[in-house]
Amino acid sequence: PDPRMESLPEAVLIRILASIPAVDLVLACRLVCCQWKNLVDGAALWILKCQQEGLTGTESEENAENWQNFYFLSKKRRNLIKNPCGEEDLQHWGDVHNGGDGWKIEELPGDFGKEFPSEGVHKYFVTSYEWCRKSQVIDLRAEGYWEELMDTTQPKVVVKDWYAGRSDAGCLYELYVKLLSENEDVLAEYKTETIAIPQDNDANWTEISHTFSNYGPGVRFVCFEHGGQDTLFWKGWYGVRVTNSSVTVEP
Repeated sequence: PDPRMESLPEAVLIRILASIPAVDLVLACRLVCCQWKNLVDGAALWILKCQQEGLTGTESEENAENWQNFYFLSKKRRNLIKNPCGEEDLQHWGDVHNGGDGWKIEELPGDFGKEFPSEGVHKYFVTSYEWCRKSQVIDLRAEGYWEELMDTTQPKVVVKDWYAGRSDAGCLYELYVKLLSENEDVLAEYKTETIAIPQDNDANWTEISHTFSNYGPGVRFVCFEHGGQDTLFWKGWYGVRVTNSSVTVEP
């Protein structure tokens, strides 16, 4: 770098570097010279970037790698499930099994239903009188979670789903999530019991959640699958309703 840069106090240099996009810091700036490499690999720069962008976690660790990963994971944090609420019909959902009259998308609250407990969710998927299921496979590398991060840091993988019955019909619901290797071996899994909702239920929406952690190296894909049916075998769409599914990778 310019010799005038070398005479800058380190705190000033850190402030300058903190204004540079993180990807450029890691891919370009750390190659400039030893001093810059040490700063990019140090905790202070990433702590400052976290503070500047309001990414404060419970992490009080001074471990540099933790702060760098905390920054990247916080910035990337988003729902990796596409079309979680049926706004795009069944697009992005694979392995779709249409039992009975098959999946249908309806507007909330629906017949004999309740509004969703948070704003921004307007639709749901509903099942029929024989088992309906659908799944999504998330490619973690394609979503920006590199191998070393998954193998070494092993960030938490948080899975959530919401289900409800209609108050005039009983139904069944299941959730099955797998963490898969490159060769699609199952490295960790979470499967609910078959959850039964009785015919005279309150139609309230229920959240189900599971967090994968310390799952070991090699995870490259997340397979999310859910489904259900009604228990009365009524023609049409009286089975379980699902919406707002999510998979997030958390710092």
